[in-house]
Amino acid sequence: MRRLIVCALILIWIFPALTTASAEESIVDPIHLVFAGDILLDGYVGDQIDQFGVNYPFVKVAPMLKKADMSFANLETPVSIRGNPADKMFAFRSEPKTLKGLVYAGIDGVSLANNHVLDYGKVAMLDTLIHLDRNKIGHTGAGKNSIEAFTPYVKTIQGKKIAVLGVSRVLSDSSWYAGSTHAGAASAYTLQPMLSEIKKSSLANDFTVVYIHWNEEFKDYPEPYARTLAKQIIDSGADMIIGAHSHCLMGVEYYKHKPIYYSLGNFVFNRSTRGGDKTLQSMMVNIEIKGSAVTGQITPVKIIRGQPQLMDDKYNQETIKIMNKLSYNAKINSKGVVSEE
Repeated sequence: MRRLIVCALILIWIFPALTTASAEESIVDPIHLVFAGDILLDGYVGDQIDQFGVNYPFVKVAPMLKKADMSFANLETPVSIRGNPADKMFAFRSEPKTLKGLVYAGIDGVSLANNHVLDYGKVAMLDTLIHLDRNKIGHTGAGKNSIEAFTPYVKTIQGKKIAVLGVSRVLSDSSWYAGSTHAGAASAYTLQPMLSEIKKSSLANDFTVVYIHWNEEFKDYPEPYARTLAKQIIDSGADMIIGAHSHCLMGVEYYKHKPIYYSLGNFVFNRSTRGGDKTLQSMMVNIEIKGSAVTGQITPVKIIRGQPQLMDDKYNQETIKIMNKLSYNAKINSKGVVSEE
């Protein structure tokens, strides 16, 4: 009898606790993240800004970006009025005022790890960090040394630390790599220190995204090295990978149940004469984190006169069809929800 009483008391103590924990977990709102592709604020887009104002590129998508708990993209340009252009085909530089458009759009942070951040030298790159800080826009992927370049952008949402670490496998030459004593971008050409920094982030934060510049321009599928590297990145602790640089959409692959979005395409950008109309096809990725469950959904957009715009269902379904063709072990349904096959 005594044993039955003890058991009953234990059950009375356990079940309310379980019920309370379950109830608490159920009332926690999901964390909503939005990722977008490459943002250029020079060239044709710069002309549009001069004509229509700094908010112009983001007017049609700002409501969705603002609604998210965190919005993040790749800034494909230094922001400065100083420096000399690099000896390359395309060298970009954007005026500091253009960052007001990102503020208006609700973009919380950007990756600077790309093949244009040093287009006007280290002085312009370091100016970019200053201007981003002045506008309270977070950044990762470049810095005055490798420690700063590999430092992730972190935002605490509902008590959870969400980190984004920017790295690039497309840089003009080794002089662009951030080092222990010199400024530059976070290089993904070597596994170290990249993989160690990803592991460090995964231990310090609740959710780590690696935003990587990689693959070849205008190609539909990732390079073999990218698929191998993606697995190494996830093995090091990343929860998700977002890719950029190809200027067109690439597919999705899962590894250890974690998603790899190989390329989101352009976002705010000029139309490329080399890549044609597919460089105008774009998408945002909406990520919902609820407890340990992570779900993704794509929102197709089309770039019209440098401005990403939401389109009709016909366009959306065409984009989803393209994404299904390009993806590996992932399936995108008619509403854009991405799942592992």
